[in-house]
Amino acid sequence: MAAEKLTEFDPKAFFSTINGGRTIVAVPRRRTIFVQGDLSDAVFYIRKGKVKVTVVSKGGKGAIIGILSEGDFFGEGCLTGQPLRLCSATAVSDCSVMRIDKKSMVEVLHRQHAFSDMFVAYLLARNVRYEADLVDQLFNSSEKRLARILLLLAHFGKDGKSESVIPKIGQEALAEMVGTTRPRVSVFMNKFRKLGFIDYHAGGRLQVHSSLLSVVLHD
Repeated sequence: MAAEKLTEFDPKAFFSTINGGRTIVAVPRRRTIFVQGDLSDAVFYIRKGKVKVTVVSKGGKGAIIGILSEGDFFGEGCLTGQPLRLCSATAVSDCSVMRIDKKSMVEVLHRQHAFSDMFVAYLLARNVRYEADLVDQLFNSSEKRLARILLLLAHFGKDGKSESVIPKIGQEALAEMVGTTRPRVSVFMNKFRKLGFIDYHAGGRLQVHSSLLSVVLHD
């Protein structure tokens, strides 16, 4: 019964009932939402679009932590007392995000148990995803890692969808996520296209077909 209630909980509808402490922001593609080192004072909820989360080492080496999309949260580090942002967030496509200040978010988590349960479940699921990403990085080939990234970006299997169109994302960004070079990504993408696993559409949008899963499952 609890799982059923959690599934039915609609955070977008819920947030619309909060008085104060939240702001809807339209973020154009490639616009930075916050930068590593900025003051950590709010949590963000993606209403529409995709957001890239990145980190840069002291030596200047950058890495993409992940690509988040509609229904995802980011910036929750402020809730743990994190004074400054440990990563940067940039819009991959035109986005609509809700900014919820730290104080309001804490009050809602304490007051609304359904939302609190949903939020904790979300963070745990994302942690599992990050662990899977690490295993993927350590043990799988770059071709298989790219296929998995594309399926995740297309939300394969989410809400019963087996095929989806991804907004334009550069091969350089994909290479960073996979941990390989741009030329190798180009070779794999051309191979996937010839095999009918992906299709390109106007504006650089990419359609991912469920048949790409065969690359991930192949030993």
